Amino acid sequence: MIILLGSVFLLLAVMRPAPEVSVPSFAEVRSGFQPSDIQVLDRSGEIIHEIRIDPSRRRLQWTPLSEVSPALQAAVLASEDRRFYQHGGVDGFSLASAAYRRLTDGQLRGGSTITMQLAGMLHENLKRSGSPRTLSQKWRQMKLAWAIEAMWSKAEILEAYLNRVTFRGELQGMGAASHVLFGKLPHGLTDAEAAVMAALIRSPNAGREAVTRRAGGLTLAGGALDAAVSQALEAPSGTGPRATLAPHAAYRVLRNAQDAHGGGSPIRTTLDGALQRMASETLQRHLLALRDQRVQDGAILVVDNATGDVLAYVGGSGKLSSARYVDGVQARRQAGSILKPFLYGLALEQRLLTTASLLEDRPLEISTVRGLYRPKNYDEQFQGLVTVRTALASSLNIPAVRTLELAGAETFVQQLRRLGFEGVRESGEYYGPALALGSADVSLWELVHAYRTLANGGVWSPLRMAPGEPRADTRRLYSREAAFLISSILSDRESRMTTFGLENPLAKRFWCSVKTGTSKEMRDNWCVGYSGRYTVGVWVGNFSGEPMRDVSGISGAAPVWMEVMVRLHRSTPSRQPDPPAGVVARSVAGGAEWFIRGTEPAGYAQAHTGTIPRIIAPVAGTVIALDPDVPSSRQRMVFEARDGAGLRWVMNGTDLGSVSAITLWEPEPGRHALALVDEAQHIHDAVHFEVRGR
Repeated sequence: MIILLGSVFLLLAVMRPAPEVSVPSFAEVRSGFQPSDIQVLDRSGEIIHEIRIDPSRRRLQWTPLSEVSPALQAAVLASEDRRFYQHGGVDGFSLASAAYRRLTDGQLRGGSTITMQLAGMLHENLKRSGSPRTLSQKWRQMKLAWAIEAMWSKAEILEAYLNRVTFRGELQGMGAASHVLFGKLPHGLTDAEAAVMAALIRSPNAGREAVTRRAGGLTLAGGALDAAVSQALEAPSGTGPRATLAPHAAYRVLRNAQDAHGGGSPIRTTLDGALQRMASETLQRHLLALRDQRVQDGAILVVDNATGDVLAYVGGSGKLSSARYVDGVQARRQAGSILKPFLYGLALEQRLLTTASLLEDRPLEISTVRGLYRPKNYDEQFQGLVTVRTALASSLNIPAVRTLELAGAETFVQQLRRLGFEGVRESGEYYGPALALGSADVSLWELVHAYRTLANGGVWSPLRMAPGEPRADTRRLYSREAAFLISSILSDRESRMTTFGLENPLAKRFWCSVKTGTSKEMRDNWCVGYSGRYTVGVWVGNFSGEPMRDVSGISGAAPVWMEVMVRLHRSTPSRQPDPPAGVVARSVAGGAEWFIRGTEPAGYAQAHTGTIPRIIAPVAGTVIALDPDVPSSRQRMVFEARDGAGLRWVMNGTDLGSVSAITLWEPEPGRHALALVDEAQHIHDAVHFEVRGR
């Protein structure tokens, strides 16, 4: 019976009928090949990360035959199909030999050529499920092999076979097998390694003795063969991706790429592989130094100011992290003082303040629905009267709260939303005066995005991580003048001295503007700043929310920020931007100062170096409850100022008239802002108070 079957197959092979089956083209098979790992590339094409998307098998990118070692090609042909270049898809001699061996010694060998094996891989109903193929399946396999040979070249057949054949365990294709078993690309395989891989095709799960015997019949490598067998059989079955430099960035771009077009093709990003590696190593080194102060996690984001390209995206500290899968660039944490530049920028934009305006840094109590709010400075000291420049550069808290009273919490909330802070979802009343000190939750991505807006002269535009993403949707959120003034303050080493001293991690030899922030109980450190070309942001803390011990923004995040920024400017200069046409310089007490044109009133310096106009009544934070049984004309409030000659009362933007000895005002329910304003609309003092219903 076996002899008869062998004769039949031999006769069929000789007859070689015209194929009548549908065969995919080589191009279709290659384009439909899906790797199990998606490669994420940096801006120059370097592989910086690989993501496993198919857990059932391990495939890498399709490898062209021109990139395959001749030794591997020869070993596979010697093992699987010696007459590959002579037959037309079905080898009659091989079929007859297989039938004879089955009859004489019981060995079960199918006699399939490489083309027939490829046919079994391409058609679902021809794939082996553990048992030998039936006579009907064998016939269909032969017809498909003939059809493939009629359409494809021999090189295409061999290339497709080597990319789809299983070598061992989950390893499918020569790319995955050569990488996992020998740690190299297919073009670098030696004779011994090629023989071992060819031997594994015949029996992927064979033991050492069987693999050595079969590989020995394919090469004269001698002693090198034993080493190759040992290396291949001892390779861990769960070998992970080859590159793991940017895990959080990789998953972010993968999600965006799949939403856009799907597929398993390599994904090109805007990241710089060398910078990504340096930033990651820098973060880990600094965190190790802070380990005894209960610090485990951190994140870094670096972007190009001009293009919005993300150059480095370090979402965590890797093995040091308490939650390594959490993306520290996108996670929202309490802001601390890092939002102050946007508040002062708003006040400058609205011409409520100038950089030389004086603000009180004295004990303050504000009545809120939650009780009295008593802000304090980081060092729990008070500086008395300070300029806006000093207040922002030295990150003083009480002047920031007073500035929020001037600008309005709701106005500030709306500006933060325009800047892209999507976590700021509540009303200004919900956050209250604490918003000035960073009570809102923000992400490092949002902060870097917003600071880049200041770096670009007040113009907001999207960040991007893929070269093909559009650069449209720009909008101006601050005037060039206001952005310039904030940049000037944040780059001012002397004005920062009040809190941080002259020598600190923010002092640098090239121009850049920078701000730190520390949230309540030292749970979060921030340091974000920009040069003429780059914006860099750093967060340091614990994903668990555990407080750090004696680690502020200046000692935690700032050293990391400075090292990255210095590396970026190792060969790239950063020069101070030129003042825009709408900014003028004037001499004031203590030196020169910049003003937005129109806010530099005559006699400004004298007005601020002599007596200071102040509102005596009402006191800031006063809450008035009207008595419904008393006529409103008898419940009038007293407005009183000290040294207010020549100034005017302005309530909620409405002029109430000149400041006299005593001014009476009939109260109206609501929250009110009362200010002392001169003819140039410069605000000398302001208070907020509330009148509650009748």
